[in-house]
Amino acid sequence: MASIAGLGITSIALVFFASLTSQTLTQIPVWTTVFLAAAAIAGEVKPVRLLREDGEERTLSTSAPFVLALVPVAGVAIAVAAQLVASLADDVLHRREVRKSLFNSAQYALSVIAARAVYAWLAGVPFFGGSTVVTADDLLPLFAAGIAMIGVNWVLVAGVVRLSTGNTLATVLREDIRDLALTNVVLLSVGGIAAVVASDGTALLLLLAAPVVAAHLFTMAAARHAHDATHDSLTGLRNRGQLYYELDRALEAPAAYPSLGPGLVLLDLDHFKDFNDTLGHPVGDEILRQVGTRLVEVAPESASVHRLGGDEFAVVVHGPVSEARRVAADLLSALDAPIRIDGLELLVRASAGVAVAPVHGEDGETLMKNADIALYHAKLERDRISTFSPEFDINTVERLRLLADLRTALDAKQLYLVYQPQVAIATGGMVGVEALIRWRHPERGLVRADEFIPLAENSGLIFPLTAFVLDESLAQVARWRRLGHEFRIAVNLSARHLSDQGLPQQVATALARHRVPASSLVLEVTETAILSDPARADLVLRALRRLGVSIAIDDYGTGNASLSYLKRLEIDELKIDRSFVSNIGADHHDLIIVRSTIALALALDLRVVAEGIEDAATVDELRGLGSVIGQGYHLGMPVPAAEIDALLATEPSPADAGTTERP
Repeated sequence: MASIAGLGITSIALVFFASLTSQTLTQIPVWTTVFLAAAAIAGEVKPVRLLREDGEERTLSTSAPFVLALVPVAGVAIAVAAQLVASLADDVLHRREVRKSLFNSAQYALSVIAARAVYAWLAGVPFFGGSTVVTADDLLPLFAAGIAMIGVNWVLVAGVVRLSTGNTLATVLREDIRDLALTNVVLLSVGGIAAVVASDGTALLLLLAAPVVAAHLFTMAAARHAHDATHDSLTGLRNRGQLYYELDRALEAPAAYPSLGPGLVLLDLDHFKDFNDTLGHPVGDEILRQVGTRLVEVAPESASVHRLGGDEFAVVVHGPVSEARRVAADLLSALDAPIRIDGLELLVRASAGVAVAPVHGEDGETLMKNADIALYHAKLERDRISTFSPEFDINTVERLRLLADLRTALDAKQLYLVYQPQVAIATGGMVGVEALIRWRHPERGLVRADEFIPLAENSGLIFPLTAFVLDESLAQVARWRRLGHEFRIAVNLSARHLSDQGLPQQVATALARHRVPASSLVLEVTETAILSDPARADLVLRALRRLGVSIAIDDYGTGNASLSYLKRLEIDELKIDRSFVSNIGADHHDLIIVRSTIALALALDLRVVAEGIEDAATVDELRGLGSVIGQGYHLGMPVPAAEIDALLATEPSPADAGTTERP
């Protein structure tokens, strides 16, 4: 670049010196020259914008035809001067660094000098000659001069691009010629016309303004339509069509190492529907815009970022699996800081699926499918990033079938509830039950809850599923109350419910419909669910407690157990996880943990439920630790409502188990 700049500056000095000494400046038609120079400057600072097939925007200066016209009309010195002023004006306008500006000036000057040399040779005029009248006979030499001017420019720029990208000179030139050749032929024709009519005065030259302006308007409209067709209108990112184009182009490119991709990272925002439902679609749109901006900021320069629709994004990366996973980690880390919208700080999380060619697919469709399967696996297994593995495909197909069957099961009444007793350890009386959902599939038989509940949580079916459990369990409580049995019933909530600010109203409506007091209902949530979005969970839980509903922390001790949230959140009950309770007779450490947890909970005026009681020895251990409620197979299996009826006929009423209640 430095050598080109030096050669260009030397050439400029020699041309101006020779032109001045040849005393040709007095022959220059002033107003014609001024018009052509002004048009050249305007064409440089206001280029035509083109959009390539791959979505990359390119600019094409329209100064070339007017500089070309100046070559015979005003002489090489004036032509070079006009091109230099135009180039410097554009560099200043776009604040280009001095080094790049010097290169631009030099390569443009060399291009114009080459054009004059070709024209002088073919037209038989002196190189340093002054202005001449151009006739139709001179159009062929002038057109050849224009080709030389553009050709020298292309070769010099392509040489620098080759050095920076490592591509061959032929490859760089081939890409530019394919995109710009036809447009430059049109511009050179305009330059030839301008040179011919220049001798007739400025008025005729003004007529050329119309086609040039029209070219700008048409190309602007075409570029706008092309941009709209290849980019997402909300975020400005490239769209799904461009994703497949990028993948296909990368897959066709010869790679030095076959294992270097391309790779595809798919990202999907977690629980984005909750933002839309709670805060409205305008806030959801702004979240997507800010997420898109952050992804672009952290993605490598060689990567391309796309929005596929909804809350799903994709990034095409170059490199092996390790590089694709590193990029995926960077993309997810970009979302760690809260997104600020209208005074709100929103924590947005995402999951990522990774697939890399050729090991995970040799075409764009396969890579897309496998990255999507990996993304589904990441969400299902609570991994933030998952790389495709062949066994995921088998599992995914099976789970998708199960999910489709679950939708049918909701309508076909294949789901039902069983109830597990909760017993006061001190008295042996039943003080409550936990409602548990079961699914008897017509072909598979009994489907375990840990198989279909995660599917429901990740698909959104958890909301109608929980509505079913809530309605069925409260209807059963109402029936038991009519029979004179008053005790609590516990229903589980997922993490997604704690982001749903409409949940309190749904619960209030269900309680009113079945005429069940709110004090009879316990809603169980896990520590992990609360801590996934503590601020919003706090709002929802407080609204539920204002109804009179009790809140229990389920599986206490297995998540991110923290005394701070016991102090901050308003809760009523701790359920100590079975992993601690079931072994207190044999493991002294488990006994210490359970004993300390019970003491802490009772001191905080909370009910305590010990899960996983499998034998009488565990009951004996718990009996000496305070007012504890027990739950487990030893005290009662999950059974249909009719079997609970039989137990209630022999059990003492809750009034007789008063020591288990909160003071």
